[in-house]
Amino acid sequence: MSINLAEIRKKTVSVEQYLDSLEEPFRERFLTRKQTYTLNQEAVNQLKKVADKYVIVAFSAEWCKDCAANIPFLALISEATGLEVGIFGGLKKDPLSHTRKWRIPPSPPEVETFNVDKIPLILIVDKEGKEIGRIIENPKHMPTLEEELYEIIKSQQ
Repeated sequence: MSINLAEIRKKTVSVEQYLDSLEEPFRERFLTRKQTYTLNQEAVNQLKKVADKYVIVAFSAEWCKDCAANIPFLALISEATGLEVGIFGGLKKDPLSHTRKWRIPPSPPEVETFNVDKIPLILIVDKEGKEIGRIIENPKHMPTLEEELYEIIKSQQ
């Protein structure tokens, strides 16, 4: 499936805008994570070399603890490498539906397009709109998010 990046850019906000838009007490939790984390410099250096070839698209909700753990790191990675990060925020579960996990709206309809089950869902997309990988909730194969992002990208080169 090819992703229309121009359309995605219209519907997402930058990771910085997303963090700025969060309400308290969630905003403080996200920002504290961002301020107290030190990126793996080797992974950052490698990501800098390829940042102009990829885009990150993430689905997030302020109430989600895994989002609070990882979305701030995406902000740091974006700042340190120039990697473009777009966020679909405001996801809400739909407890009254037996067929839908997410309530649309306020959740964006893209939760269905991208089969979002757990969040954060972090998609790594090349500039042609091809999804090359996804990280669901937390990094699974590497100790840090930045290392996992680089491993996914490196596997495509």
